[in-house]
Amino acid sequence: MELDFKLVSKEINEILWRTRKTISAAESCTSGRISTVLTSYPGSSSYFRGGLVAYAEETKTEMLGVSAEVMEKKTAVCEEVVRQMVIGANKLFGTDYAVASTGFAGPSGPDPSTGIRVGTIWVAAGNEERMVTLCLTEDEGRDRNVQKATAAALHTLLEIIKEDIPTEEEEENVTAI
Repeated sequence: MELDFKLVSKEINEILWRTRKTISAAESCTSGRISTVLTSYPGSSSYFRGGLVAYAEETKTEMLGVSAEVMEKKTAVCEEVVRQMVIGANKLFGTDYAVASTGFAGPSGPDPSTGIRVGTIWVAAGNEERMVTLCLTEDEGRDRNVQKATAAALHTLLEIIKEDIPTEEEEENVTAI
């Protein structure tokens, strides 16, 4: 596992372990790689509730509640779908936060009529109240595309939980007052 993945996973682990918040994952083009990184540290079972690899559109609709109409109109590779995947994963697994990915990792992918290129990957993290999304658009080959999407998803998740959850020093200051 890459050093960056180990470092971000460790930081997520420490925050979620301390705060007792929970996470889940809904992955398409990353094929479970985000879940693998999130569970790489001992103790991850205390906060990681589960992950779903939802390649098929039917799985996205049936398991995560993603709108079939949105996918028909905009494809499964759009911001609305990744947002719905986060919300669906939180509901499915009963978690505080979820992280999701959907896209075309390559080498093949979208119907040319969609205008979406290989390498287009949407990631999101958060919950229904607060969510951050990000779109990657560069095609650097399947392996690199998946690696970049995994890193983007993990860093997005870390960013949102850091903003939502007080640091240990902030918690100590509140307790001391």
